[in-house]
Amino acid sequence: MRIISMISYDLTMILFLLTLLIVCVAAILYPFLIYPALLQGLRVQPVAPRSGERLHSASLLFCAYNESAAMPEKIANLVAIKAVHPDLQILAFDDGSSDDTARQLAARSDILTLVRGNRSGKAHGMKRLAAMATGDVLIFTDANVVLTPESVAKLLAYYHDASVGGVLGSLHYVQDESSATASVGQSYWKLEERLKDLESRSGNVLGADGSIFSIRHALYPEFPDTVLDDLTVSMAVIFAGKRLIKVSDVVAHERLVAGRKDEYRRKVRIAARAWHTHLYLRPQLRRMPLIDRFKYASRKIVRWFGAIFLLVGGLAALGLAGMIDVRFALVLALGGAIMLSLGLLSDTGILAKVADIVLAYLATLQGIIRAMRGKTFAVWNPAKSR
Repeated sequence: MRIISMISYDLTMILFLLTLLIVCVAAILYPFLIYPALLQGLRVQPVAPRSGERLHSASLLFCAYNESAAMPEKIANLVAIKAVHPDLQILAFDDGSSDDTARQLAARSDILTLVRGNRSGKAHGMKRLAAMATGDVLIFTDANVVLTPESVAKLLAYYHDASVGGVLGSLHYVQDESSATASVGQSYWKLEERLKDLESRSGNVLGADGSIFSIRHALYPEFPDTVLDDLTVSMAVIFAGKRLIKVSDVVAHERLVAGRKDEYRRKVRIAARAWHTHLYLRPQLRRMPLIDRFKYASRKIVRWFGAIFLLVGGLAALGLAGMIDVRFALVLALGGAIMLSLGLLSDTGILAKVADIVLAYLATLQGIIRAMRGKTFAVWNPAKSR
């Protein structure tokens, strides 16, 4: 009886560890493989632009902090945009830069209006600019992002459809993949763009990033300075019952972050503010249609806790190995530690890419934990390795 009991216990433990491992692997793969496949099966809801007479005016808004190196290219881009759209209002907020970012912007008062701040953060700056904006449509971008000159007209063409409340453009990275961090970032963003395309074709995209998006001015919400303004502002479109769509004919270009430390700090900051924003928006999130709640949970919540699935899955795999032979489990653990260490010591190669993926999960979880403890970020610093 004792032997049967032991065998039964071993089988139960093996099934438990195997189930746990499968669940964790599925959770890790879900946002990248399973979720896109599910989106493919949803009903298509197309929106077509309508060229011709422009019915809406627009204001272009961006914030900057110590972006001196990016300013010559940014200003040249604004000049090109202004040449195509002379009636476009351009507003810039300098968040107390310690370099000559503000001086460069102030020197071009012929094409833009500069508002000066004192390290109050991007959300605060955007709110000040939105209050000054006169356009029917607000276009948001970043200081280091370059837009195609025709972007404004192409964005506005989608607002002929009264059901559309916000339009996202497509972001293309221009940095070469010289480091594993840049390569992983490039691959990750291509997936993000693909997910947004699939979400848009079936209804709403669940949130925008700051590189290029727009909303109807009347939908701009009130919010505290500590939230992610890009996510908060874009989600206001969905909360208002309008569509938030992504289009491929409006293109923005941005340089990738190539430094591992820069990218880690960036992900911690973004994750902390994302969780804080999630808590702020939760009452409205609960009132969204079921399909949008499904998209939100799939795109964001599952991914935020990916490090936990990674850790638990790893422990389950070691447990299964230990059921076969303890020495096998020790060799597996030691081999994994060595490969991760080699990846962290390298800037290129497959092991470096794996290390960057693991770091991305850990940085996100660290940011979430910080936010859960009441800490968040109101200000930002540009990455030095961009």
